[in-house]
Amino acid sequence: MRAVPAGTGNLLGMTEDLVVRAEGLRKRFGSTQALDGVDLSMRRGTVLGVLGPNGAGKTTAVRVLATLLRPDEGRAFVAGIDVLKNPRQVRRKIGLTGQYASVDEDLTGVQNLVLIGRLLDLSGRDARRRADELLEWFDLSEAARRPAKTYSGGMRRRLDLAASLVGQPEVIFLDEPTTGLDPAKREDMWGVVRTQVASGASVLLTTQYLEEADALADEIVVVNHGKVIAHDTPDGLKRKVGGQTLRVRPADPARLPDVLRLLDLVAAPGTAASLDEAAGSRPGAASVPVSSDEALDKLIPALRADRVEVTELALHLPSLDEVFHALTGRVRTEELV
Repeated sequence: MRAVPAGTGNLLGMTEDLVVRAEGLRKRFGSTQALDGVDLSMRRGTVLGVLGPNGAGKTTAVRVLATLLRPDEGRAFVAGIDVLKNPRQVRRKIGLTGQYASVDEDLTGVQNLVLIGRLLDLSGRDARRRADELLEWFDLSEAARRPAKTYSGGMRRRLDLAASLVGQPEVIFLDEPTTGLDPAKREDMWGVVRTQVASGASVLLTTQYLEEADALADEIVVVNHGKVIAHDTPDGLKRKVGGQTLRVRPADPARLPDVLRLLDLVAAPGTAASLDEAAGSRPGAASVPVSSDEALDKLIPALRADRVEVTELALHLPSLDEVFHALTGRVRTEELV
């Protein structure tokens, strides 16, 4: 799955295995250019994570792809169907969970899901079977016969997520799907996403939780000011933006000077080893920026030759938080939408 930046050729001519294709999407709201030539593509059976600061245009792009909003310019296809020419056909192929729960509060949990099933032309029996299955998946079976207005915010969110899956959609758009869920329920939702992908669905996910994108996405697109500014696998982005750091913790803290000396031998040009004093880290370790994985291969025999025993030896990529900061100039992950 990938986002294709401008200038890479005829995107809409790339048909093999692509379930989402968009080219040159532009959308303006008054003086605000929400989308400024966005190109996206996603391969079947994968998860595309879309990240960006508040107001970057991610939700606008999702609304265009889900047929809720017409772009001012550009073209898009979902499951091989033209979003602008055949929106009703697209809607039969997709599931959508927006940023806010949209269930009917006067209906019970099971009634909400059965209603959607019937609207999707499921028989009464099949709609009820699917509703029961989803309520169990999302740990809502005990509340199934209660009006949705009696649900907590997290329960409503889970019901909304279940509603997007009633029709077993081919393409699923999840716009901040785990907002309002506690950590345990968030991980449950990750399991649901993985299950859907394993069954052949494709998922486009926007999220404010960087660890969520890191855990779920096959590839990540970073959007800023209505434009795609980066796309790659999570590890690919980390390597491009921040390089790698080699960390060593000797079994005997008295050997730290030796560790520092050996780390300097494999350091990236212009860098030097230092004691690891980052916030939250345990004392007694040293680290150094390195240019490639080969630094680890060189360091191990050097440690053995000097008889330095270690309790930690690790090669770290930068965090996704650091990648996001480097690309957009934003530090706080809570500014993501």
